[in-house]
Amino acid sequence: MSLPLEGLKVLDLSRYLPGPLATQILGDFGAEVIKIEDRKGELGRYLEPMIKDTSALFYTVNRNKRSMGLDLKKPEGKEIFKKLVADADIVVDQFRPDVMNKLGLGYEVLKEINPRIIYCIITGYGLTGPMRDAAGHDLNYLNIAGVTELMGTKDGPPAMSGVQIADTAGGSMYSVIAILLALAAREKTGEGQLCDVAMMDGALSLLSYTIGEWSGGDGTLPKRGGEMLTGGYAAYNIYECKDGRHVSLAAVEDKFWASFCRKLGVDEYIPLHIDIPHQEYLQDSIRKIMLSKTRDEWVEFFSDSDLCFTPVLSLDEMVKHPQVLARDMVHTLTNFQGSGKDLVCTGVPIKLSETPGEAKMVFAGIGENTDEILASIGYSTAQIEQLHKDGIV
Repeated sequence: MSLPLEGLKVLDLSRYLPGPLATQILGDFGAEVIKIEDRKGELGRYLEPMIKDTSALFYTVNRNKRSMGLDLKKPEGKEIFKKLVADADIVVDQFRPDVMNKLGLGYEVLKEINPRIIYCIITGYGLTGPMRDAAGHDLNYLNIAGVTELMGTKDGPPAMSGVQIADTAGGSMYSVIAILLALAAREKTGEGQLCDVAMMDGALSLLSYTIGEWSGGDGTLPKRGGEMLTGGYAAYNIYECKDGRHVSLAAVEDKFWASFCRKLGVDEYIPLHIDIPHQEYLQDSIRKIMLSKTRDEWVEFFSDSDLCFTPVLSLDEMVKHPQVLARDMVHTLTNFQGSGKDLVCTGVPIKLSETPGEAKMVFAGIGENTDEILASIGYSTAQIEQLHKDGIV
């Protein structure tokens, strides 16, 4: 069975997290991904913690790719890249806006070589606007997008997310969407295009409901930790248990709140579901009740009830959870590369019935596929040897 993206060639210039995760998704669904790296390897290979000589983080977003070491600053390196572009479908660029232009390898140049090329550039703030050239990381993009101000507990300071929301949701996921949309358009027009993906834009778009609630109301800004979905209501909250672990209740709908209250024997709380003046009282009362049992005792207590109640799991618990395992969402590579460490990688989150993705746990070393890639675009053995001697590859 062929995968949906088989036959497509991706030249991946990205590093660290946003671009590599995006191209890994493309690779899981059949695209041939060639990772174009500095001859010493992309910087993401050297982030702690290390497994032997390579970062554990690198492995989690770079499976099923080939690697080519190439110096794009040298004329010969530029020429090789242009030859690769002539036969490619997609280029993923994660440098600042003008880096590839200054190298003479920007979109306007490459589309002359291959009009069908889809060039996806992932930046912090996009190719337009006053912050176009500003440096940044996930936290900065979330700050400008208005996300950080909303995160945290009541009366507390803004909190940082436990995951890189702008990098992954704003960058990786929207890049994949942009590339797929451009591929669909190319089927109609025969031409590629530039995909301008800003991590700030993507993060901001995740506020759709929040912005609607704010702008459609009386104009009052959302209170950190004080709204229905951020901790201001008893029915949608996290509670500590007797053993110091936590459970979550997400009874937004009346029926779930009623089921929860009846099971606890506090039927009198049912009509107070979204009654604002009583929320502090309800939360205090439920907190005291939850402290009477351990987390797992509460999970068992509510196991036969139809309501939105789950334990808060740690990572080591998550990787063993039956739902996670049933969905094939983690791959544990025991004694990875003889290191004595077990490496855990995420699975394929998109489930297709006829052409499912494949999380092949194959990882290329720095420049491991350089010679075969060069040979595929017409370089002879002698030429390849000379390129190595000259420090081009």
